[in-house]
Amino acid sequence: MADNRQNTNVTMRTPRSRVKGLGASGHGASHWWMQRLTAAANAPLMLAFVVVIALMAGRSYPEAIALMSHPAVALVLILAVISVTLHMRIGMQVIIEDYVHDQGLKLAALFANNFYAVVVAVACLYAIMRVSLARLA
Repeated sequence: MADNRQNTNVTMRTPRSRVKGLGASGHGASHWWMQRLTAAANAPLMLAFVVVIALMAGRSYPEAIALMSHPAVALVLILAVISVTLHMRIGMQVIIEDYVHDQGLKLAALFANNFYAVVVAVACLYAIMRVSLARLA
């Protein structure tokens, strides 16, 4: 006897999203990869950050400013800020999406998360640029 039941494995995903590996929310694996990429970038960048902090130990304020003003040091710090804030934002977004079930609260939390990450990044980048460009003025 033939089985006339409909397929119970009905999906809302389009064939394109299945091919691209995108989940129901549309961003699928891209967040996972970005989280891994920023984590991998954070390892050497944080090591460089610790080295910079260690080099500043015992230095006078003008010597510390001179170290921070070096273009290579400023570039490493800028890259670290960008990578860490992206990693933080993505990680918190995943937590919010997984554990906040009320749609209004979830939207507010996601907005606050993005706002906080941008404020932290802008404040850090401003401080680095101000210190690194101070000796040029």
